[in-house]
This record gives sequence, structure tokens and C-alpha cells, in this order.
Amino acid sequence: MFGSLFEEEEGFSLVPSGGRVVKREGEPPPPRGRVNLSGIKNQGGTCYLNSLLQTLLFTPEFREELFSLGPKELGCLEDKDKPEAKVRVIPLELQRLFARLLLVDQQSASTGDLTDSFGWNNSEESRQHDVQELNRILFSALEHSLVDTSGSAFIQRLYHGTTVNSILCKECGNISQRQEDFLDLTVCVRGVCGLEGALWDMFVEEEMFEGSNLYRCGQCDQLVTAAKSAKLRKLPPFLTVSLLRFNFDFARCERYKETGRYTFPLTINLRPFCEQTEDEDSEYSYELFSVIIHKGGCYGGHYHVYIKDMDHLGLWEPPVRERGREEERTTIPEKDDPLSVLSSIIAQEESRSMLLDQLGQRLMDKIGSSWSKKYRKLHGSIGKFLQNHSDVFVLVNNGTRVALKANPPSPVTQHSSPAHTTPGPSSTPDPGSHWFDLNDSTVTSIHERDVEKMYQGKESAYMLFYRKTLLRRPSGALRNPGYKVPPHLLEMAEEENRRLQQRREEFEASNNSVELRLHLAPRYRLENGALKPISIEQKEATNLTFDLRRTVGDLRMIIYQMQDLWDGDMALTVARSLPAGLHLYNTLTDDEVSLYSAGILTGTDLFVWNGREVCGAAVQTGAEWEPMLLTVVRPSLGEEEEDRGGEGEEGGSGLSKESRGFAGRVTLGEVREALGEPQESLLCQEKRGGEGGGASGWRVFPPGDMQRTLKELALKDGDALLVLEPQTQDSSVFSVSGDMVTVTTPSDCRWLQVEYRPERRRRGGGEGEEDEERMRAKVPASGNMLLCEVKQRAIAELQLQEQLAGVACCLRQVDRTGKLLPPVCEELSVRDAGVRLMTSLSLCPGTAPKDTQLFLYFSVGTAPSSGLEGEIIVERSSTVKQVGNDCVSFGLLVGDGWHLRRLDWCEEVGEALMDEVSNQNYKTGCLDADWLIQGVTHDNPPGNGFLKLSVWLYEGMKLCPLVKMCVCLVGGAMVELRTVGQVEISEEATLEELKTQVLTLPALQYVCVPTPAFLRVWQLEGQRLTRILRGQQHTLRKLKLCSGVEFCVQQLLREEDLGPKEVLLRVQMGVPGEQGYYPPEDLVWDASRDPSPRSLRSALASTYGLSPDSLLLAKHQPHTHTWETFSNWSQQVSKRKKKKKAESLLGAPFHLKDGDIIGVKVTNAALWFIVLVAFQPNNQGVGPEKKMGPIKARKPEVALSINVGVFR
Repeated sequence: MFGSLFEEEEGFSLVPSGGRVVKREGEPPPPRGRVNLSGIKNQGGTCYLNSLLQTLLFTPEFREELFSLGPKELGCLEDKDKPEAKVRVIPLELQRLFARLLLVDQQSASTGDLTDSFGWNNSEESRQHDVQELNRILFSALEHSLVDTSGSAFIQRLYHGTTVNSILCKECGNISQRQEDFLDLTVCVRGVCGLEGALWDMFVEEEMFEGSNLYRCGQCDQLVTAAKSAKLRKLPPFLTVSLLRFNFDFARCERYKETGRYTFPLTINLRPFCEQTEDEDSEYSYELFSVIIHKGGCYGGHYHVYIKDMDHLGLWEPPVRERGREEERTTIPEKDDPLSVLSSIIAQEESRSMLLDQLGQRLMDKIGSSWSKKYRKLHGSIGKFLQNHSDVFVLVNNGTRVALKANPPSPVTQHSSPAHTTPGPSSTPDPGSHWFDLNDSTVTSIHERDVEKMYQGKESAYMLFYRKTLLRRPSGALRNPGYKVPPHLLEMAEEENRRLQQRREEFEASNNSVELRLHLAPRYRLENGALKPISIEQKEATNLTFDLRRTVGDLRMIIYQMQDLWDGDMALTVARSLPAGLHLYNTLTDDEVSLYSAGILTGTDLFVWNGREVCGAAVQTGAEWEPMLLTVVRPSLGEEEEDRGGEGEEGGSGLSKESRGFAGRVTLGEVREALGEPQESLLCQEKRGGEGGGASGWRVFPPGDMQRTLKELALKDGDALLVLEPQTQDSSVFSVSGDMVTVTTPSDCRWLQVEYRPERRRRGGGEGEEDEERMRAKVPASGNMLLCEVKQRAIAELQLQEQLAGVACCLRQVDRTGKLLPPVCEELSVRDAGVRLMTSLSLCPGTAPKDTQLFLYFSVGTAPSSGLEGEIIVERSSTVKQVGNDCVSFGLLVGDGWHLRRLDWCEEVGEALMDEVSNQNYKTGCLDADWLIQGVTHDNPPGNGFLKLSVWLYEGMKLCPLVKMCVCLVGGAMVELRTVGQVEISEEATLEELKTQVLTLPALQYVCVPTPAFLRVWQLEGQRLTRILRGQQHTLRKLKLCSGVEFCVQQLLREEDLGPKEVLLRVQMGVPGEQGYYPPEDLVWDASRDPSPRSLRSALASTYGLSPDSLLLAKHQPHTHTWETFSNWSQQVSKRKKKKKAESLLGAPFHLKDGDIIGVKVTNAALWFIVLVAFQPNNQGVGPEKKMGPIKARKPEVALSINVGVFR
């Protein structure tokens, strides 16, 4: 009926995939919740089907009629694939689904088998339809499936009613009647305040045929005055009412949803609407028991259902928000404490545990805000908060479930069968109780008064289901979900419950098994504050698989049995392997606590010992005594180095290193004593972030730090600690300056690789031949070494003294692509020149620049690499003219018309360099020292104060043979331009003089223009006409034109002199009633007085002779190809200043400018669209249509159908 109505609603959810909890592999479905009712899984878009199926399930008479049909009449599903068997698949699958919903202990059942019997595919299951349409089609499918069975008429018995339409002739009194059948009543919502009012209009009010609308009476055989009325003739046991909330607006040509208030009673008496009124009131009395609710709009939404449990199958209890209301009143100040809030939420659960995904939703229900908005800024993510409070919370099941540590839940919970549930105290119904909200897989308790909240709004009632109050349920059906369920379905449900229970037990057993690593004390010794194995060959730990639900005492007994020779007390302490060794933390002292409560997870290390000492040494436990592994660095010089025999990691560097572990709570002075160093020794920490190469720096710990612990000094594993004895502090290797120690060792002197290329081949020659001619040498260097010394060492190392005698050569860096960079200044050191150690330099022919010189590239021609290229070295004090002369002399160029232009990084030629100032001053303006790229072009530049401008001719939409053309955009429309030449004009000339000079160009000699005011000048930027040059007497300098700017001229039919606040707009007026438009027209809008939308609307109204109130305006956005409408109001009030602020179209967000396209829509036209035409060269082709505002793509509407076999 409404096509694709499915769309995701915005809301809070902590779980992915549309609110579904991601299940782990092999995890069984969860059991039923607190209300002991089962939901139905959503297959993607089947919420409408789920709501209707739950309503039918909780219609006991429908359910029992369906269960009364046995296999003899319906057949067996096992025979459905046999061609000769007539198996009525739809009622059989519906029976099975109802049995699972009633008896199988699972949170939600699947409708996959049922929808397969409908003949639906995956696309049909993900497409949502109208629930009223489904109700009719499903009843029709059941009736066809039950032909020639005892249940062929039960749909008619339960839901069939009749109405009678009567027409009374006012002349002769003749009554003409026609009877109609119905399965549901469709009542109007628009213009009606409630259900009773709609029924009154349908069955009480008379429609008169009079005046020009007369009725032809069959008995009078003439047109007469008559009265038409309708009445209910037969009332069904169950009355289904469909509310017509979706309507069509013919003025706007779109659907909409009625969201106004529409009341409906919980009980209703239909006597005033019936034809026969002699029976007792009970025959006409109905009570509401189901409300299908639609949330969303006319093109998308979600269905769920409110149902009254007539048989009390569920365990009704006050909703969560009411159960915690009294507690919230006393704990409102505690909302700022997330620890107490989360603890109270979990404590409300019977098992005192819950899924982590559900905790976020419960938190939002309790405090009205999500974790991210309320606590994340101060406490981080919710998972991190739970981990940081491990003394209160325990994360189990691989972090998917959280429990309170004080009283943990039993991992295996025995769920009694729903068929034999004993009602608790809450099962005693209160007045108005036993209403439930069944929302796909979720079932929650609600109050009867919550139904009244569905009178209006975006989430409101859509279908109502009433039952006669005479229908009483037998006592045997109350709290008995297995009432009248066939035996074979009871057996099926019991078997599924057994399988589910077995799967859950197996899953819980596997999920609660942990792998422990046992470390036995006899195998360890205490060394440097950490436990280390005595023998490397001996196995450190013993693996043990243990049940998480068993107690610490059980684990201790198992270990006693494993260790027959263990004598004395046994302590189990949680340990962790650190870089320094094994460290002990908390000891498990309570034997009655389970491992689950103790926070033991899989992979935990347990140390088995007597709780006091290991191998006679006392062991400190706890996080504050965590050992850290430090690298102790000592001098290793002379004989001492030989005695050590290179034990240190860097024996040849003059320093020896060894790793030592120390407890985190020991002081730095105690570390010095443990190392056996005198008090005069210095302890230093390596200074991080030093420069690569060169000497290393160390910071000396002041005397006050000797009383601070290693943790207070922020030392961590792997940090280096330099120990300097008094006799080594004055050596050449160590230099002490204040609180810094500089260590200079042979390893600090690094290298530079110098490569010599006898002849660098730019063309020809294989790559292999060039590699063979290259000579490389690795030269030892440091950051303070001069580059001239590096060059001399490289020449000596490569034995090039004779070959390069008298030849100038220089060192040049090489980039990653192998390209040579400018020569480096040899007067500088390696560090000052920016040369990194352990990189490559190339020894090339040429002179190296001095510190007062610049190295420049230049090329000859109109573009780079189009002619002669060269490299020159000039003094920084040289003028631009001197540099140009040097380039001309170097390139042996003839003539004096050469000048310099700079090339940017993308090799585009810039403006000519004309100022004859020194190159040093010029450098600060636009040169970049050694990276300067110069271009030399044989072209006379314009003189000082003159501009050279390119001129284009605006051709509009007309085409003609051109020498050079381009396609340009103006406000989103495409126009064609042609070049007509260049003009050279003074920047002090006026705009009128520019127009006059343009008319002297040869290409415009035949253009007839009376005065320059008949020309419009556009500035051209990036193939877009950006602005119109205004002010005939304004100079080009004032108009901010510079040399190289492009502009185009447009011929006008009348004079034009635009003011500074006059905007030229292109107006596209739509043709009413057609999907077309009139030709675009230019409109000059004066926005100097009022730049509001009302002013523009008034200007357009006066131009086209229309009313301003009938116009709807929009601006076309060419970048996004969308239309942005202008609001109808013109002023807004600032709350702070209490002043009216006018809305300006020249400012944000519209920023109207010259050439913008304005669409105009006449609002009283029924069908009207604004379309944008992308003008093609042949002026034919229409672009994509654009409606006012973005249109959301919708899926095509597909009719709902259910396939039924032939059973006659």
C-alpha cells in the first residue's frame, strides 16, 4: 500500500546491526526475559508482520481454532516436497511458530519458515508493507489454505461482520438497502477527534440527496430528495479497526501522515451504530486488547504492538522506570557518581549481572542521558571504567557480561519451562495491568494508561483490535501456555527446550573454563627484586585447565594432589611476567570465593608458595613493588675493557651495558649502594631527543633525587642509567658541565658517503653502464666537520688527486629520485649546511657557491625545458638587471629584449621582474635563495604602471565559427566565449576608457556599439564569470585589476551602469502545470535599501505581474546541483539585544552575487517543477530535473502477496 516503509529510526543504541547483540560463534539463543514472553526476530523489514502475528497469538480464540486442526486435515510438513501430497504449509508453519512462542524458552523466535511458506524471498523480507494490507491478505491466504477442512470458516466466525447501506425516498418512503461484508473497518482520522466521532459520522449521520444532487427512486421512477445512511447489521466477536492516518495532499502532490490527536476508548458500546438494538448491552460491548503502533512518517517507520495478555501468560511487573522511581528520588544527587549508578542498575537484576550492551540502555533509561554525554569526558569509555573498578565489577564471557563482584551470579541458571511457570507475587494482576509492549525481539511491561500516549504524534496508533466482553476465558487457560496445544507440538517444544538447555550448558562449561599457569616456588629464586627461574632448561610454568565456577579451595586441593611432596602451607598469589622477571600481586585468601568472583581470567599466572619467602629470601608483593629493568651504563676503558672481555653490549664504544632489575619503591641512593658505587659517583639519565650523530648527553641526578624512589622519578623499563666514578669524570670521553654530562665515544663519529660520477649521462647509455662508472667512498664525518674537509678526504679516499688536479669540483646532495640538488657551501660545517650524517653526496664538476652567493637555475624560452637550460652563481648583492645580463651572457643570447620571470613550483611562468633593486632585497619579496628558478623569455614586458589584459567576447547561447573558444560557467549555466586579443593599458585608466580601447581591437571592428555603456565587462577566473566591473569612472587600480587578468565583454541592448549594491541575477520562471520553464532572463535587483528575501520577491512580482505571496524562490547551487530555498520570513529577533535583525541575501548562507540563477515557483500551481538546463553546444539536450530541495530516493512500490496452493 505504501511501498517501502522501512527505514532506521534515530535513537540510542550500544549494539551494532540495528540494535542486535553480536553473538559469538556457537552461542545459543538467550532465554526469555523477566516477563517470560517471547518476541519475534526482525528479518530486516518484517516488524509489520511481527506485530500482527503477536496480536493473533494473543487472540486466544484464534490460537485455539488454529491448534484444533490436526495432521489429518493439514498434512505433515515432512511430506510437503512430495508432488502427490496436499500439505497445507501456511497453517502448519503458523502452528509451529505459535507453539515456539508459547513454550520454547528463548528470547525470540524466527519467522523464516513462515515467510518461506509465503513464497517470499530475501528482498521481500527486507521490504516493509502496510500492516492492514497484510491482515487482509493473510486472512485470505488462511481461508484458501483451509478449504475443505473443519477450520475453513473460523476466520469468518471470528472476524466477519456486515453493514447495511439504506437510501430512504422522501417522496414515497421506499427504502433501498444493500448489504456489505467486512473483516475490518477503516475509519477516517482527518477532521475527526476520535473513534466514536468517526463511527458516528459513518453510521449515525445521514447524507442528504437534494438540490442539484437528487436520487432516482426505483419506485417513483423520478429524481427525488432522499437520505442515505449506514448501520452495523452483524457484529463479529472481534472487531478490527484501521485508522486512515496516511493521506494524499493534492495541492502539494505528496503523501503525509495525520499526527493529530485521535482518541479511542478502552471499552466501547456499539449499540448506537447498530441496526438491531433490542439485545442486552453486553452484546454490543467491546474491550480493547491490542494496538498496533506506527512510528515514523508516510515513507518510512517502524511497527510495534501494545497487547493485553488475556490469559496472563506473562509475568507482569511495573515498568523499569517505575521500579526505580522511588530509588531515583533518594539517589538524585548520586547521578553524578557513575559507580553508584551502575552498581544500582546491575543490583536490580536477579542474577546481579547483565550483558554489557544492555547496560548502556539501562543507564539511559535511569538517568535520561547516555554514558558518552554524561560521564565519558571525566571517566573515559564505559568499558575502561568497569576495568578500572575491578574491585566492584567483574567482566566475564570475554568481556560481554558484567557482574557485581560482591555477590556474583551463578553462571548456569536453570530456567523452568514456560509451560510450568509458577507465578510469583508480581503475577497477581493490578487493575489495568497485564499490558505488554512487543517490539520485535523485545518484550516489556507497560501500564494501561500508556495506551493513551498513542493518541497523537509521530508514534501513534494505527490499528485497533477489540473483543466482545462476553468472551470469557476458562480457568484452565489462565497462566497455562500449553492450553489446547496439540500433543505433537508439545513434544516438539519439549525437545527444543532440551536441546537448548544442553547447548547452553555446553556453552557455559566451555565459556567458564580457564587456562591457568602455575609457577612453583622451588623453581624460582629472588634476584634484583624479581623472581627468576633457577634453571633455564627447567619448565617455568605448569598449565592447568580449571572451572571458573569452582572455588579457590577446590583449586588449592587440586594443586595439593598434583604436588605429592608439598609440605606446609600453600599460598596462591596472582603473578605477572615483567621485563625484570616474575612479580607477585594479590593473594587469594578466601577459599569459599569462586574464581569467577576473584576476577581470575584465562591466562592468569598463579604463584604457588608458602606466602612468606622464596629460597630463604623475603618477597615483597603488590603493585607498588613492581620491579623495573634498567640498563646500567659504565665506562669501559683500558685494561678494564680487556678484563671484561667485551661482556657489555658495546664493548668497542668505550661503554659497557648490563641489565639490572630494581623494585619500584627503592630509592636512587639504594640503587647506587646495590651497584657497589661510592657516594661520590654520579648517576645520570640519558637525555632524550638529542640530535643524530655527535656526542650523547646525560642529565645528572641532583643530590635531592637520591631519596626519591624510581617510580617517583618516572623511570620505566629499558631506561639507561649512567654510573660515573670520580676517577672517570675528568677523562676525555666524559665532560661535565653543570648538570649535563657529554659522552664522546668512537661510535659518535659517523660517516658520509661520497659518490663520484666522471660523466653524468642524461641521454643514452644504459643504467648499468652508469653504475659501473660511479665510484663511492665512505668518509668518516661529524656534525662539526667542514664540508671542504669532507671533499678533500673523499678525493684522497677515491684516489682522484691527479685526475682532478686543477679542476674545480663541488659537493651536491641527491634526492630520492637521483636528481642533483644545488651545490653546498663548503665554508660551512656539515650541521650548518643542513647535511644529515649517513647520507650520500655527489662529487661533481663545478664551483661551489660561497656564503655570500646564490646558486640559480635558468631556462630560455616561453616554458621550462623548451630551450637552453643553465646554472649560474651570482652575488646576493646583485641587482635583477645584473642577473639578467649574466644569464644572457651565459646563454650567448642576441638582443637586448630579454627579461626575467620567475617560475613557481608547478613550472608556471609568473610576472616579469622589473625592479632594479638588489637581489638581496628582491629575494625577500619573491625569491627563495638556492631554490630560485629563473625563466628568461624574449618578450617585451609592459612598462611600469601598465597592464596587459586578455579580452574574450561573451557570445551567450549562440554559436559561430571561432578561432579560439572556451566553455565558461556563469552561475551554473554554460556559455561560450571567444578570444579577441589583448590590450595594454595604464592602471590609472578608467573602466570607460578600457571599454573604448577594447572596441579598437581588430576582431571587434564590425561590432556596432553606440557608447561604452552598452558593454558589460565580466572578470574571468578559472573559466567562471565571477563579477561585473562597476563604475564607469573607476580606475583599474581601484577595481583591483593586475597584469595577466582575463575579462570578457558582453554587448547589451540598452545602457547599463550598475551601482555597488545592484546585483545581476538570472531568473528561471517555471511554466505552471508543465515540467518546463520560460527562457532565462536577466534581472537587476537593487539591494542597497533592503537585501531581504521579501525585497527580491517584490521585485520579481512587479516584473512578472504576480502576487509576492504566491512566489517561492530558490538559489541554484552549481557545485552540488541542488536548490536552496529562501525563507518566507524577513526578520528575526535577537534574544540578547531584543532588536530586529534583517535577513540579508548578500550574506550567509546565500551570498548572492552576479550571475546567480534564481528559480521562481508559483505556489498555486498543482504540478510545478524548476528544471536546470545544462546548455550544450547545439542548444538541445536538457539536463537533469531539480525539484525545490533534495529528494530522498525511494524504492519502487511492490504489491504484497502470499502464495497459496490449490486444495480443492
